[in-house]
Amino acid sequence: MLYRVEGIVIRSFDYGEGNKIITLYTQTHGKIGVMARGAKKLKSRHAAITQLFTYGEFVFYKTGQLGSLNDGEILEAHYQLREDLHLAAYASYLVEMVDKMVSDNEASEFLFEQLKSALKALQESKDPQIILRLFEMKMLSFSGVAPVLDACVNCGREGPPPFSLSPGLGGLLCAACRSRDPKSIQAGEGTVKLLKLLQQLDLRRLGKIGVKEETKAQLKQFLRAYMDAHAGVHLRSLHFLDQMDKYDI
Repeated sequence: MLYRVEGIVIRSFDYGEGNKIITLYTQTHGKIGVMARGAKKLKSRHAAITQLFTYGEFVFYKTGQLGSLNDGEILEAHYQLREDLHLAAYASYLVEMVDKMVSDNEASEFLFEQLKSALKALQESKDPQIILRLFEMKMLSFSGVAPVLDACVNCGREGPPPFSLSPGLGGLLCAACRSRDPKSIQAGEGTVKLLKLLQQLDLRRLGKIGVKEETKAQLKQFLRAYMDAHAGVHLRSLHFLDQMDKYDI
């Protein structure tokens, strides 16, 4: 069967002497694996469109598990994301989340648009930390394990502050219930409000957001631990992100 789909290259690896196998995240068919014959060769007409992070229209035949690329048109090359070390690390984390947390053929037009918008936002030099936190929230919601942020996850009380965040228990803890999780993270009211905003905000509408470094650190600490506890995936791209932070690369 011949397919013509819009997709984003979320994984690409060499296969044999001159071929590549790419994984596309598509708007209509979810994740699809496609063989691009001869794509490793510099003069190949498939060389550019099979690059990681490329957004394009792909035409391929598929009769079994793996499609065979016939043609394609680049809609957005995202070459800046590959040429800049920092941007490449951030973008790799975004696409690896989709690769590891979305099942084959599990389509979501909304998630496709969120990934496309996240890559575009990185390219437009918007705050990468906010983009990553936003996309993590979208992936958690997509996976059905979004944190509880509108009331205490233990007793249901809606306030007042101070609050703490429990990755293990799944969300917000009021002051009275904080002892339920000694490892909970003390969070300022601004951090909790921003988390709620990130849960609701569409990446297509992301503008310039000024966030204190302390708040960014709390967001990262909570969502990193929450992903570890509830997403059930190991992401290799996190190692390089941590190295960048550690050594200020």
